[in-house]
Amino acid sequence: MKRVLQRPPVGVARTAVLIAAARATEQHRLHPLFHDPLAAGLVRAAGSASDLNGVRTLAGDHFVLRTRYFDDALLASARPQVVLVAAGLDTRAFRLSWPPGTRLFELDLPELLRFKEDVLRDLAAEPSCERVVVPCDLRDDWATALIRAGFDPNRPAAWLLEGLFMFLPPDVGEQVMYLVSALSAQDSTLALEHVNREFRDLPQMRAVHERFGTMDARWQSDVEDPVAWLDGYGWHATVTHQVDLAARHDRAVPAITDPRKVGDARIWLASATRTA
Repeated sequence: MKRVLQRPPVGVARTAVLIAAARATEQHRLHPLFHDPLAAGLVRAAGSASDLNGVRTLAGDHFVLRTRYFDDALLASARPQVVLVAAGLDTRAFRLSWPPGTRLFELDLPELLRFKEDVLRDLAAEPSCERVVVPCDLRDDWATALIRAGFDPNRPAAWLLEGLFMFLPPDVGEQVMYLVSALSAQDSTLALEHVNREFRDLPQMRAVHERFGTMDARWQSDVEDPVAWLDGYGWHATVTHQVDLAARHDRAVPAITDPRKVGDARIWLASATRTA
């Protein structure tokens, strides 16, 4: 009898399919910025991301550059523990060349991770590091779940919080940062994405907000100075602008992040090291 897959992602979890679809599309380019042979299979199993085509048209180029930025940040960190917070349909445990001994933790909602595990099993995917799945809700005690899964707060870790903070209420986002910081030994690293208020208020984003609103995936947070924000938690941060990132990879600047078109609106891509 054919095994029945878990229910495909719904609600805010549909955004994970959107990002996987952007990664799958990138594979058709002559010189893709990364290799992801699993993305297309995950999207097919989820029923495609056609309901979010408008969002992908607007921000797909940004998603691709963002993916490469975080790939490079994680590999440059070379920490013994890697934590993907709200991992979604991320496949870095499988597609990146991790140093020997790397243990990678994926945190996300239980139903999304069950679906993902079913699909990865059908795709015969084999991780290139020790991969630990941690079902949890960021509104609950996810830190305890992470430690019980084998995370050691006394060892340096590399944290990734990609496409997350804008969806969290401000108090939940601050609690996530507090816990990440409390769990981070000296010399841990952090990479994250956030937006400022000007970006949230862009006219180009109105249709996106309306679409996300129907999915219970409203944007609820922003930050004006990510360097100062992270410094308050004991992190020394630098921000990379998409103009510089696009030039680095010989790509056009995504229209949604081009200052000539969006003015002072910003999607922040930040990398940081634990200093306190």
